Order: sequence, then structure tokens, then C-alpha cells
Amino acid sequence: MKVGAVIITMGNRPEELRALLDSVAKQDGGPIEVVVVGNGSPVPDVPEGVRTIELPENLGIPGGRNVGIEAFGPSGRDADILLFLDDDGLLARHDTAQLCREAFEADPKLGIVSFRIADPETGETQRRHVPRLRASDPMRSSRVTTFLGGANAVRTRVFAEVGGLPDEFFYAHEETDLAWRALDAGWMIDYRSDMVLYHPTTAPSRHAVYHRMVARNRVWLARRNLPALLVPVYLGVWMLLTLLRRPSRPALRAWFGGFREGWTTPCGPRRPMRWRTVWRLTRLGRPPVI
Repeated sequence: MKVGAVIITMGNRPEELRALLDSVAKQDGGPIEVVVVGNGSPVPDVPEGVRTIELPENLGIPGGRNVGIEAFGPSGRDADILLFLDDDGLLARHDTAQLCREAFEADPKLGIVSFRIADPETGETQRRHVPRLRASDPMRSSRVTTFLGGANAVRTRVFAEVGGLPDEFFYAHEETDLAWRALDAGWMIDYRSDMVLYHPTTAPSRHAVYHRMVARNRVWLARRNLPALLVPVYLGVWMLLTLLRRPSRPALRAWFGGFREGWTTPCGPRRPMRWRTVWRLTRLGRPPVI
């Protein structure tokens, strides 16, 4: 299976980007074609053979990755599998791409693989980087209902069938939107603890837009994908969880501003998942109300 890789960058981590590209070049198996997308910024120097695209403006994470997908032909069809890697990450092992090939070849319904993210210094995996509710054991691989945006592999037939990432989200929850559409189309998602991306431990709230985007996109996610009966349940649960976490007053104000924005602005096409998919998500351990 032909493997490609999409990396988006703001151009501000040239050393980390070069280390990541070196780790991709060292992967076992056939060569991996790499596309680096400068998301509103120039792309730093890259090795010969790496394709680059420089966008005149920042399209956000999903928008930048969609450009990278299309660089492999419509819906990425010139590759069988696309890796999506954060530009400050590093593939820990040389066999990750080969493990991806073997996983997709062995299971024709496998659509997405989520890698384990580990701190390069401590080897620890943050709980939020295990894409399931029972996240206490990051070393346990399992079927899951979503995936990590900067450390994953996607069968390109998924994009051809259900479309790409939602451009309008810009940042936050775009992976879950794609995951729900893929699951509704019959694809499966695996979390694999043996496929590791080293990435420094960070807090998502480091982004200035974090609280607003998380709330707005949570509403959009529900409005786009959930049966009407589940929309208020899902959003009510997440509002309660947000309040229980006791964010700061400015953070809470930004969150409620984003929540309001999610209801008052267009969210893109609405394609509610089937109740059969709701049951599948529930059997996989994460009903779409949390």
C-alpha cells in the first residue's frame, strides 16, 4: 500500500520539522511521499524530494490538512494511506508506517488509526491523548470512536466516501466530526499503543482561542451529526462537565461566547448519523452524549 504524509506548519519550528521529516524518511518499507503545507507562512528548508505548499493565509488545522490531502489527488487517491503528523512531533520507531500498512491490509473495514502520543523525555502519555473514556491504561490498544489529529493514519477511501475535515472548524473537534461520519459509513477506528509519536507535553489551553473554539465547535459538531433528540442531551452534558471543571472567569466567558456562536452561525451541512451508528458508538464504549 502506498503511504503518504501530510504535515502542516506555521514555519516557527524548523528544527523540530526537520527532525520529524528525518524520522519519516527512516521508516521501513517503501518510500513515503511527504507534503508540507505552510499554513499562511513560508515553509522552512526541507530535504530534497519533500513537496511544499505555501498558503497565503492560515486556513486553520482542518483547512491546511485538506490542502495536503488534495495534493495527493482528489480525496488523496494517489495514496492508499495518509499519515497526519504534528510538525513538532517525531516518529519514535522505524516500523510505524509498515505497521500501518499491515493493519489496513489485514482489516478492510479499518478506516483510521490513532497513534499513541508520548512525551519524549518521560515517555508518559497524557490521559487526554487516549481517545476513549477508559483512558487509565494508554498501553492498551482498542477500537475507539475518535482519533488524535496530529498523530494518525487514514485510509484515503474514507475521504473519498465521506469527505475531508470540516474547514469551518479551524481548530478543535474536527477529528471527531470526521470520525463520526466515517463510523456512520461503516468504517472502524483503532487506537494503537505500539504506533508512537513523540510530542512534548503541552496544555491545549495554550491557544488563545481554545475556550471559544472548543465550545463553538462542540455545538457545530452536534448540530451537524447527531439525531435531533440527542443534540440537547450531548450539549447539556458538556456544559455540565465544563462547569464542574471550574474554569477561570475569563475562560468561562469565552466558552459561553463560543457556545452562543455555535448556535447563531452556520455549521455546514447537517447529516445526522443513523440510530444504528449511535448504538455502535455505545457498544464501543462512548455513546454520543459525552
